[in-house]
Amino acid sequence: MSALEGPSLHLRGHILLGDDREVSDLWVKDGHVTLTRPSAQGTNMLALEGWVLPGLVDVHCHVGLGKDGAVDNATAQAQAIADRDSGALLLRDAGSPLDTRWVRSRRDLPRLVRAGRHIARPKRYLRGYGLELDDVTQLPDVVRQEARAGDGWVKLVGDWIDRDLGADGDLRPLWPQDVLTEAVAVAHAEAARVTVHAFSSEVVPSLLAAGVDCIEHGTGIHPDDMYTLSERGIAVTPTLLQINEFENIARQADAKYPLFAARLRDLHERRYEQVRQLHEAGIQLLVGTDAGGTIGHGRIADECAEMVAAGVPVADVVAAASWQGREFLGYGGLVEGSSADLIVYPADPRENIEVLRHPTAVILRGEIVAPL
Repeated sequence: MSALEGPSLHLRGHILLGDDREVSDLWVKDGHVTLTRPSAQGTNMLALEGWVLPGLVDVHCHVGLGKDGAVDNATAQAQAIADRDSGALLLRDAGSPLDTRWVRSRRDLPRLVRAGRHIARPKRYLRGYGLELDDVTQLPDVVRQEARAGDGWVKLVGDWIDRDLGADGDLRPLWPQDVLTEAVAVAHAEAARVTVHAFSSEVVPSLLAAGVDCIEHGTGIHPDDMYTLSERGIAVTPTLLQINEFENIARQADAKYPLFAARLRDLHERRYEQVRQLHEAGIQLLVGTDAGGTIGHGRIADECAEMVAAGVPVADVVAAASWQGREFLGYGGLVEGSSADLIVYPADPRENIEVLRHPTAVILRGEIVAPL
């Protein structure tokens, strides 16, 4: 190997490869990681020192979604860049009305795992966000369609306010059990996993009976169901940034839907206790901001801080936001030859979650993209 063929980056200090896996040196060559000291260092190699993590993961965001539905490609690009610059280099797009397949061809944008569009019913979710099925028996066929169009995930809306009930309107499950169970089986037959929006406690037993793979929000999961989730390996994404908005949503709903408003206030009040109980039950917690819609992109550090505020140990949150999240989505940890998607920090974020707000360098596919 000549000097010109050497690595472009030398990272040294504390290279965190995963749980209890750490090395002191790592090199980047041709966009990939090598843990073997090269014989030639490279004439233009840049050395960076600090705490190095695999890129952060936002497992619940919505590239291409705005408060009124789909946005244009330029706005979606800006959303993805905001995520990237925050250190979120792998995104699971948990439902978007915009076809974002083009993001995957852009080397300067985060890696994107798409779940297709939200699947809901008319007047039983936010207008303009998802596919609305007039006939619930359509669900299995639409799930098959979305499984084939996505990247191994399907997103269902499990519960939402039933507006047809007027003042008695409250969170109610959307799907009959037999239809839901068939739809999940269809997704699995297509090698896709199913994640479900779920605020209420009432919807959780049906999700467990159907065999879903992941639950988003999970504000109503009853303690009696938590250990079942843990035993089955069903992960939960708490999305605390979104749950923090419940008081605002309740205030808007007070006059028309008082029961719904009261429910949201209760879920908001006990949000930290809920997340702490989920963690103590041994459930895998994922880190997702729910960016898009009303939540801004690039807030992965805020979501991590909220999870710590809820009582989840800092080191566990960092692991969930980095190598564990990558493994959950099938990307694995840093190994010889893997893509150099890395973040360098000036201190150990496992000691202070606020460190995540101040990366020294964000490296995507071997290129420094921020903040240098």
